[in-house]
Amino acid sequence: MAITEEPLRLRAEDIEDLQIISSCLQDALARVADMRYDRHLNRFAMVVTRFRWERADQVRDGGERIRAGLHFEGVLNVRTRGIDMSDGEGLLPLLAVDAKPMGEQVEIDLSFGGGAGVQLTAEFVDCHLSDLGDGWPTPNRPDHDTASA
Repeated sequence: MAITEEPLRLRAEDIEDLQIISSCLQDALARVADMRYDRHLNRFAMVVTRFRWERADQVRDGGERIRAGLHFEGVLNVRTRGIDMSDGEGLLPLLAVDAKPMGEQVEIDLSFGGGAGVQLTAEFVDCHLSDLGDGWPTPNRPDHDTASA
């Protein structure tokens, strides 16, 4: 059963805006094959399956997921850590998107589970997040129980 809802469309133009996009992407899943850097266009793009946190209170059991496109403009360089780029089916849980100014540029860090990450060096913050298609129910709600035993 597909769940129709108004698609999320967000744009970040500064570090504070990017924090909102980061919260919407927490617990998104990304396949390595769905990440691309186009050096000629200075664009880094990826497709993720994100948990719809903005609808979490409206769903009784589990939650919803939806495919979403994420891209950054003005990207000058991309570095990865702890990611086997040859494993196209590798699945990475996205934890956060952070940014900090670095002189005239900005450093954007996509942090994944297990210490993996993608670091973008960009001229500025210009990020777009857009839902793609319809969402679907999932019985699994991400759990961030940080209580220690």
